[in-house]
Amino acid sequence: MICTITLDNGGEFAAHKKVSEALNAEVFFAKPYASYQRGTNENTHGIIRRIWPKKMALGDLTEAEIRETEWLINTIPRKVLGG
Repeated sequence: MICTITLDNGGEFAAHKKVSEALNAEVFFAKPYASYQRGTNENTHGIIRRIWPKKMALGDLTEAEIRETEWLINTIPRKVLGG
């Protein structure tokens, strides 16, 4: 099975080669302004932003609030996964 990861072009992914090796996955970079190349990422952001609006200080969230949102994201049925 071939695993792939598609990343944004931000500096936070400078260690992408280490990640690729650790996960045994191919890493690709999305073209700038091509959000359609990062569908799951954009969908997940949409789910998060339904709960917490943009410009909200995410650092003020409690561990319980973060865990609850993780649970929501991970339990939503997704068409791509047959759900």
